[in-house]
Amino acid sequence: MAKVKKVALAYSGGLDTSCIIPWLKENYDGCEVIAVCADIGQGDELNVVKEKALKSGASKVFIANLTEEFLTEYVWPTLKAGAVYEGKYLLGTSFARPLIAKKLVEIAKQEGCDSVAHGATGKGNDQVRFELSVKALAPQLHIIAPWREWELKSREEEIEYAKKHDIPIAIDNKTYSMDRNIWHLSHEGSDLEDPWNAPQDNMFLVTQVPEKAPDEDEHLAIEFEAGVPVAVNSKRLSATELLTTLNEIGARHGIGITDLCENRLVGMKSRGVYENPGGAILYYAHRELEYLCLDRATLHYKELVAQRYAELVYDGLWFTQLREALDAFVDSTQRTVTGTVRLRLYKGNIMSAGAKSKYSLYNKEYVTFEEDDVYNQADGTGFINLFGLPLQVRALMQEKTGLLK
Repeated sequence: MAKVKKVALAYSGGLDTSCIIPWLKENYDGCEVIAVCADIGQGDELNVVKEKALKSGASKVFIANLTEEFLTEYVWPTLKAGAVYEGKYLLGTSFARPLIAKKLVEIAKQEGCDSVAHGATGKGNDQVRFELSVKALAPQLHIIAPWREWELKSREEEIEYAKKHDIPIAIDNKTYSMDRNIWHLSHEGSDLEDPWNAPQDNMFLVTQVPEKAPDEDEHLAIEFEAGVPVAVNSKRLSATELLTTLNEIGARHGIGITDLCENRLVGMKSRGVYENPGGAILYYAHRELEYLCLDRATLHYKELVAQRYAELVYDGLWFTQLREALDAFVDSTQRTVTGTVRLRLYKGNIMSAGAKSKYSLYNKEYVTFEEDDVYNQADGTGFINLFGLPLQVRALMQEKTGLLK
């Protein structure tokens, strides 16, 4: 074991990180452990965190309210980029980790720690996200990943360890491995480990299943300024208020359930079911406004950027030059993505109900089926002749050489 005197631990209050506190003290010569808990809108889970950490052996506990920063500095840039991992995953866990790591490093420096620790397993993506962020922000800090070192191999062994060390834990009947913040709730494990099994209705804790949603649709309007959502139904809201409002509306109508067998960075596939009611609404609305405000070449190229951006976020490469450079491109495209989008929600479905923007590139005079004075349809002949010239030349060559036979 490396010589460690003081460790800042990314602490959630769950079984893993509660066991990590005494384990660190036992295995690193009685080192001091400071628990750092990030509040990113996970709800009532934080009510007992401080007392729990202290009883588990932490010398200090920091609970940082990061919800607004999480949305404005991590979620909104990803939303503006249109980044979705493998066409489905809205990156709810992925972009939370660099922010948690940033706060962990900040407190580690403030408290004079020589090390940081996290509770991510050796099988998942989070170990990469935490550690790459620490390396980018404070390369001098030693990183401890207990799941890659200790002898505990299962939840049952962790529970026994907790009992032996008088660690206060709630032995609940939670079936799934879950991660929650204001943006999403994820479910993994248990019966979901077989991709043939459909998600059970009683698994969902945020979103109403579509079958039980109201029989009446609901209309809403979302306003954006430079790609950032700022108002719902004409009411301007903070980022936290806005997403909370959309979460409530979307959950009521069964919006935002995603089931994905995704490719983890570490090489294996994993099955995850995600609840993203507000996020699904925002992505849909933002895309509708881009259809109105971005030209063809920019929109299509931005789709390529979105895929790469999603991979960077998923892979834990938030604090990189490439992500910053892509942000510059995205921000340039978003200068005109300002306007209002109307949507209809009904039993798990989001439907367009109109969009408007002062920067709209839609011009009715040019596309009308009625008579107009701005477009000469005869111009289409020359356009097609030039656009199709490579096809014509190739066909002549094929006829001449016999390649068509």
